[in-house]
Amino acid sequence: MRKIVLDTETTGLEYAQGHRIIEIGCVELQNRRLTGSHYHQYIQPDRAIDEGAIEVHGITNEFLQDKPRFSDIADEFLEFISGAELIIHNAPFDVGFINNEFSLHNPKHKKLKELCTITDTLQLARQKHPGVKNNLDALCKRYDVDNTQRQLHGALLDAEILADVYLRMTGGQTNLSFNEFSAENMPGADSRRVKISDQRPRLKVITANDSELKEHNKMLNLLDKSSGGLCKWPKNN
Repeated sequence: MRKIVLDTETTGLEYAQGHRIIEIGCVELQNRRLTGSHYHQYIQPDRAIDEGAIEVHGITNEFLQDKPRFSDIADEFLEFISGAELIIHNAPFDVGFINNEFSLHNPKHKKLKELCTITDTLQLARQKHPGVKNNLDALCKRYDVDNTQRQLHGALLDAEILADVYLRMTGGQTNLSFNEFSAENMPGADSRRVKISDQRPRLKVITANDSELKEHNKMLNLLDKSSGGLCKWPKNN
């Protein structure tokens, strides 16, 4: 399935209070790689932007004066995302705004969940890292994703950063190549193969005692509880 990493910027926090989308940014993933295909659009909201929102994203009312309205770009935006899995951080916020825009454009328009699969990376992060901050900046720090260009929020930039975070969060060690760190490639390594003598003593295997197994299972139960039942390691009950 195509994956579209999506972000929006808005005039304020609540679409129910009349706030609107002013920027949409999307990047496409195929086979866990960025394809280079993206969708980006600034939008004239026909209302003033809250001062607090301007402080977050830096988009001004004057900048949007000559930009198209959502009804002008609705069809091309829908064509880009239809049938894809949408990857969104704090999905209820963006999905609520997008559904509202489509509803204003056409009251009978389908909801986004009827057109796409939706994955919320905030929920994924909370499952993997309970009890800590899981906003985008915190995840960038945790997964060593460069966000130094993120002085202000921006839909396309944030979508690109989120794509990197999502790939690292769901794919384990994405930066390491085992071939790169093989013995032959280590600085100063002797590439000659050395055969170990058949006469060498067998390695001693030390098994855990009952007390150690008990502590081990106690830790597994704690991990299972904190991760919402996602611990995969078998527990010897």
